[in-house]
Amino acid sequence: MRCKRLFDDPYSDPEQAAELADSLTTASLLLLERLSPLERAAFVLHEVFAFDFAAIAETLGRSEAACRQLAARARRHMDDGRTRYEADAREAEALTARFLAAMQDGDVEGMRSMLAADAVMPADGGGKAPVWGRGTWGADRMVEKLAQMAPAFIAAGCALEPQRINGRPGAIFRDRDGRVLSSWGFDVAGGVITAVRIVLNPDKLQHLGQVADAWALLREAGSAGRGDGK
Repeated sequence: MRCKRLFDDPYSDPEQAAELADSLTTASLLLLERLSPLERAAFVLHEVFAFDFAAIAETLGRSEAACRQLAARARRHMDDGRTRYEADAREAEALTARFLAAMQDGDVEGMRSMLAADAVMPADGGGKAPVWGRGTWGADRMVEKLAQMAPAFIAAGCALEPQRINGRPGAIFRDRDGRVLSSWGFDVAGGVITAVRIVLNPDKLQHLGQVADAWALLREAGSAGRGDGK
């Protein structure tokens, strides 16, 4: 039966996986993966697709009572996991906001205190935009690069707009006319930032709005020698 195959692997059936994805948040999908196949089946069939327990029992080959227990256990696991996830997400967003503020203020020690010692800053220009750092490794080197870059771009009228990027805390760097210069995604673990992922490739930014001419902005900021990644 198609339903049984789907819940052995919730993404194996494209049609039902799409329906499932439309009904659940990314966080919920991640939490679903932590349930047993039977718990996941009972939970999704009942909570998402509104199957009654008689139909679920027939689908799973279990008694109605057993299916009720499976759904109840799954609900507890989901609620517990969602509470932890939401708390972690709020903490990560708050940390990211503090880091962005420190960067705009030129607070070097503040930035360093929020970075893991082995934090990384990969940057994707796609050969179509200037890339600073070229995969900078280590908190000290990252802070040095950001301390060089941020004040010049902010002086040129750029602004950082906090925004979730690919489900993670992040920001959009815009020029004075509101055009997109880059996107910034932050990885957070253990109360510190472990990665700042910068995308400057205009082909990957178009869905965010009109894209700025990063080369022209770099020249205007007067930082070509510091921002060419060398």
